[in-house]
Amino acid sequence: MKKTVYRKSAGLFLALAYAFSAGALLSNQTTLGTRTFHKVPMTDGTLLATDVYLPDGDGPFPVVLIRSTYSRNQNMNGYIEKGCAAVIQDIRGMGGSEGEPHVFYYDGWRPGVTDGADTVAWIKAQTWCNGRIATAGGSALGMTQMLLAPATTDICAQYIQVSPSNYYFDVVYLGGVFRKNLVEGWLWAVGQPQTIKIYRDIPRYNEFWSYYNTIEAADRITAPAMFVNGWYDIFSQGTIDGFVAREERGGEGARGNNYLIMTWAPHGPDTSPDYALNENRHSLCASKLRDKFFAYHLAGDAAALDALPKVHYYVMGADTPDAPGNEWRTADKWPPLPAQETAFYLTAGGALEPDPPGEQSFLEFVFDPADPYPTWGGANLLPNLVSGPYDQRKYSATRNDLLKFASAPLKEPLEIVGKVKARLFVSSDAPDTDFTAKLLDIFPEGDDREILMLDNIRRVKTRQGFDRIAPPLQGHDDIVEIEVDLWSIAWVFDKGHRIGLHLSSSNYPRFDVNPNTGADHPAPDEEMRTARNRVHTGAAKASALLLPVTAR
Repeated sequence: MKKTVYRKSAGLFLALAYAFSAGALLSNQTTLGTRTFHKVPMTDGTLLATDVYLPDGDGPFPVVLIRSTYSRNQNMNGYIEKGCAAVIQDIRGMGGSEGEPHVFYYDGWRPGVTDGADTVAWIKAQTWCNGRIATAGGSALGMTQMLLAPATTDICAQYIQVSPSNYYFDVVYLGGVFRKNLVEGWLWAVGQPQTIKIYRDIPRYNEFWSYYNTIEAADRITAPAMFVNGWYDIFSQGTIDGFVAREERGGEGARGNNYLIMTWAPHGPDTSPDYALNENRHSLCASKLRDKFFAYHLAGDAAALDALPKVHYYVMGADTPDAPGNEWRTADKWPPLPAQETAFYLTAGGALEPDPPGEQSFLEFVFDPADPYPTWGGANLLPNLVSGPYDQRKYSATRNDLLKFASAPLKEPLEIVGKVKARLFVSSDAPDTDFTAKLLDIFPEGDDREILMLDNIRRVKTRQGFDRIAPPLQGHDDIVEIEVDLWSIAWVFDKGHRIGLHLSSSNYPRFDVNPNTGADHPAPDEEMRTARNRVHTGAAKASALLLPVTAR
C-alpha cells in the first residue's frame, strides 16, 4: 500500500484549500472602509485577532462577520459598498489569535468555550453596530458559522457555502470509516497535524462529536440561512441536512425561513476530461441570491425575497446533445418532488433487476488492504486526487477486487432526486471489513463510459450503530445487513443508458483501509490480513440499490 505523504506538499495543499474554501469572498484583501484592529477577549481571556472595516457615513451599521481558519486577508468590499460593517477574525490558535490550535473545537457551544458567540456579543456591544449581525463564508468558514448558530440568538442571517452540519458523519468518519485523505491532508495544510491523532482515537460517535452536530441542536438555532453546495462537493449531504433540519425543526426565526442552492460542482475546479459539463450551469448566480437574502435581513428590504423560490437545484444528466436533465429547477422544499424509493436488486450474474432473484446466491472477491482499490473521482478536496465525474474504467476494467452490476438499457429516461442507498447482505472470513459502493451512469455501447455519480463506504462493525461495536463476524455463514448511504443527487439517466453499481471494500486514499482484524485503523508493524468478502443476492438476502425515482 502506497503511503500518503502530506508534509512535503503542505504549502500547495494550503494554497489550494484556501482557494477552494474561500470562493469569491476571499480573492483579494479588503481595501474599502476604515480599518481598525482589535484583540477581542473570549470568556476565558484568550484574545482573538479581529479586523473591523466601517463604511463611510454615520453609523450604526448592520454587520457581516467572517470567522476564518485561513487569514484575515479577505475581500469584503461587496458588503462595505452596501453600507455594512465587516468584521474578520482569526479563530483561536490560528493567524494572529492566541490560544490552543484545535480547529473548530472552541467555535460552538461546548461549556466554557464559545468563541463565536463571544465574538457576536462583542460586536453587538459596539457603538457602530445597529444590532443586525449576519455571518458569511464557505467550507471551513462555513463550519465556524454552523457551530456558531446554536450558541447565540444574536445573529439574524447566515450565508453558508459548502459546509457540513455534523462533523462526525459529514467530515471525519463517513460510514464509520476514517476519511483519510481529506482529514489528514487538510490538517497538515493548516498546521494542525496533532489533531489527527485526536480524531483517530475517537472512532465512535460520542459526547465529543455531539458538540459538532448542529442537526441535533437545530431547535436552538434562531438565524435563518441560505445554504449553497454542489453534488460532487465533499460536504454535499451535510448542507442538505443542515437546510432541512433548520427549515423543519429550527427555533423561532429560523424555522421556515431558509433557502437552499444545490449546484453541480465539486469543492474545487469543475473540470473532468471524462464528462463535459453544460455551460448553462453558470446561468444562476448564487451571490445575487445572497444579496437579496442579506438585503431582507440586514437592510430591512421587505420585498427583497418576494417570489424567490426556497430551493434552486441543478439536475445533471448525460453530456450528449439533447439529453434530458442538465438544467436548473426550483422548488418550495427539499426533496423537491415526490419520489418512490425503488429497489434494483443485485443478481449473481451482475444484473440490476426490478424483482429479487428467487434463489439465494452470492458473489465473492478478495480484499487485500496492502493493495486497496484506488480512488478515482468523486467528492475530493486535495490536489493529489481528482474530483468530480470521472470514468471508472480506469480501474474497473482491470481490478479483480470489485463486483460490477448494471441494469438493462433503459427504455425511457429515468430521473432520480434525493438520497441514494445500497442495502447489502454481506459476509466475510475476517472479523470485520468494509464495503464500498459507487453509483454510475453507464453510457450506451460504443461510448461505454462509467461516469461516477456518487460513492461512499460502510464499516461492518458499525452495523448496529456508530456509537458501538457490533460482534465480530463469524465466517461466511454469518450474513449481516448493512446500508451504504451514498448521499443525494439530482440526475436523469437517459434512454439507452444503464444504471451501474460497483462494490468493493476499499476506496483509497479517500478512505483509510480496514486491516480486517477488528482494529479501528491500520498501524505500522501491526497485522493486516486479506479478507474473502461476499455480497449475497436473492430470497431473504436480496441486496439492492435503492434509488429515489421521481414521477416526472
